[in-house]
Amino acid sequence: MAPKGGTTSSAAMLARLLPLLLLLLLLAAASNACDCAGRQPPISSRRSFPEGFIFGTASAAYQYEGGAMEGSRGPSIWDTFTHQHPDKIANRSNGDVAVDSYHLYKEDVRIMKSMGMDAYRFSISWSRILPYGSLSGGVNREGIRYYNNLIDELLLKGIQPFVTLFHWDSPQALEDKYGGFLSPNIINDYKDYAEVCFKEFGDRVKHWITFNEPWSFCSGGYASGTFAPGRCSPWEQGKCSAGDSGTEPYTVCHHQILAHAETVRLYKEKYKVEQKGNIGITLVSSWFVPFSHSKSNDDAARRAIDFMLGWFMDPLTRGEYPLSMRALVGNRLPQFTKEQSELVKGAFDFIGLNYYTTNYADNLPQSNGLNVSSRTDARVNLTGFRNGVPIGPQAASITLAVHIPSRLP
Repeated sequence: MAPKGGTTSSAAMLARLLPLLLLLLLLAAASNACDCAGRQPPISSRRSFPEGFIFGTASAAYQYEGGAMEGSRGPSIWDTFTHQHPDKIANRSNGDVAVDSYHLYKEDVRIMKSMGMDAYRFSISWSRILPYGSLSGGVNREGIRYYNNLIDELLLKGIQPFVTLFHWDSPQALEDKYGGFLSPNIINDYKDYAEVCFKEFGDRVKHWITFNEPWSFCSGGYASGTFAPGRCSPWEQGKCSAGDSGTEPYTVCHHQILAHAETVRLYKEKYKVEQKGNIGITLVSSWFVPFSHSKSNDDAARRAIDFMLGWFMDPLTRGEYPLSMRALVGNRLPQFTKEQSELVKGAFDFIGLNYYTTNYADNLPQSNGLNVSSRTDARVNLTGFRNGVPIGPQAASITLAVHIPSRLP
């Protein structure tokens, strides 16, 4: 039964993923827990996992590669953001060198092998493949060579490559040309970039991820302004010089969903049969627990799921945005045409889910509408504490808590 003002699809999808989430959370809890003497409990062995379970590690190009000005790579929006706004980075660092995986990839692969990893999920830097963002600017053979070497080294050591095509670092050239993901023009440029990757690496890469956490990119980059490209309304957290937190996050995510769907169709029509690979997307969602036992807070928890996971899962499974988003965002939320809806619906072989923490969800009354933002449209106040008690043990980050999710009311 669908909740009033929402849909069951996003909550039901997350519920089907709960067994895996529970397993991962139990491991996280075990690794953070200790006995009275301060001794760490033993970590579960591989025998605790189902046969065929893949153990892996992951990275993002801008955070790991370095070599930012080497190998004919073009700048990304993160290069611009970190250099122009070092004050918005916790330690004022940038990705010019990072952990230098551009030069040390063989050592990285050796370490992964020594850890017993089965897979490595890494992202490709779009501007290392297409320095100017589009095919018209030329394909960078030095960039192709780097990723070929990395992929070959992984396979040589028996590690499966899982490739993310976009982890938030769109080419600065396209940002300058037409506003990046604010423009529908980026859909074709992204698809062209993806096709270069399919052609060059698809004979060895069997797991493709179109976008990593589109919600994070849209919310951080265009609502709060704390991520590249640093756009938001002037009163928002990032104190940005340009942007609209009430419209741009929805526009950007809409174009990402369409770029994802077009790319999936391309892969399935031209490459999947021959290359025998799979393609999907990785989403992110917290879990939300009603702050108190009341219908208003139950509804708030469901809306919180809709505005984080349902924002993408509903289009991917039903061809439209959640009812709660359509009702609360109104004409600021883009609409899918009939053709687009059919294109998006079912456009995946798999769905990845990144889960970090759980929050209490407390219903918020309708605001005066003066400061409109995608960060407040769900009308939910999120907190990790209730009556001064945290929702779970603190994890490595002060913003995260270990919590075992349960079903929504």
